[in-house]
Amino acid sequence: MQIETPHTVDYTTLATQIKEWGRALGFQAVGISDTDLHDAEARLLQWLAQGYHGEMNYMAKHGVKRSRPAELISGTLRVISVRMDYTPPDAKDSWEVLEDGSRAFISRYALGRDYHKVLRHRLEQLAQKIRAEVGKSSYRVFTDSAPVMEVELARKARLGWRGKHTLLLSREHGSWFFLGEIYTDLPLPVDEPQTEHCGTCTECIKVCPTQAIVAPYQLDARRCISYLTIELKGSIPLELRPLIGNRIYGCDDCQLVCPWNKFAHKSLEADFAVRNGLDDISLVELFSWDEETFKQKFSGSAVYRIGHEQWLRNIAVALGNAPGSAEALAALQARTEEPSALVREHAEWALERQIRTMD
Repeated sequence: MQIETPHTVDYTTLATQIKEWGRALGFQAVGISDTDLHDAEARLLQWLAQGYHGEMNYMAKHGVKRSRPAELISGTLRVISVRMDYTPPDAKDSWEVLEDGSRAFISRYALGRDYHKVLRHRLEQLAQKIRAEVGKSSYRVFTDSAPVMEVELARKARLGWRGKHTLLLSREHGSWFFLGEIYTDLPLPVDEPQTEHCGTCTECIKVCPTQAIVAPYQLDARRCISYLTIELKGSIPLELRPLIGNRIYGCDDCQLVCPWNKFAHKSLEADFAVRNGLDDISLVELFSWDEETFKQKFSGSAVYRIGHEQWLRNIAVALGNAPGSAEALAALQARTEEPSALVREHAEWALERQIRTMD
């Protein structure tokens, strides 16, 4: 691919500028990597062969394009990876919510505006700054929106190391952050990966409610609560329902116990601030929302994509795990006549558990 530039480009200087521009745009870290993901590709193929991806067929759909950036976007030479903190500064303490079975726990990344929109806009701004500096060049921006191995690319770009829970960890920022990428044809100098710092710690493995982390660095997504409440579209396996507790969208437990998250920073982004009181709200109240209310409340939110039916399914399970109460009983009884067979099934399961609890 030929690059037309208005002048000779000093790529070392440009790489420094890119990192400065990125920080000015609100990214806490920016790094650059090459596109060699050979080792990660072998691990991905093994993970798929074990069936750990469950019904996430998109993980296998694009073949090795996920691990070969230049085959996904022709001409890609480098990947610019970015990191953005997301923890809302005013969110209710997560453990307090988790310990109150009548309240709903929503993963902290989903309490505000949809991160896809926020990061994609900033990445596009950064890419345009680069293009204005070098002239015509080819690029694509991504944020959890295409077959991209973002954790591995961020690791190679020195943004952190892969923790035993499979998420990226940073000594300065823990793991409470989003990742995004720019695929580019510019021959920028690359950063050296940093060393790993998990040591002998296994707190994330021990705390997982469903034991989805089957070994260090290996996640069986079929057991993961984030998968069960977001990716799985059908019935939640009976044996896993009691283990979900009051987690109705995602799960943060492995991050909450990670020692490195004592260094995590609160987000400075207004877009990630808590909306609609979702950091501390009752399950009964959320279960009463009709589809129109759901769409109105979650417009522009990551939660919107699971839809109202799946939302009710998740809350029904949480109500089945909640302390016995007349309010929970009434809420579930009101949903046993739902048009959706999926909602009815989970509401009836939960109703039986509530009745047993109150006997």
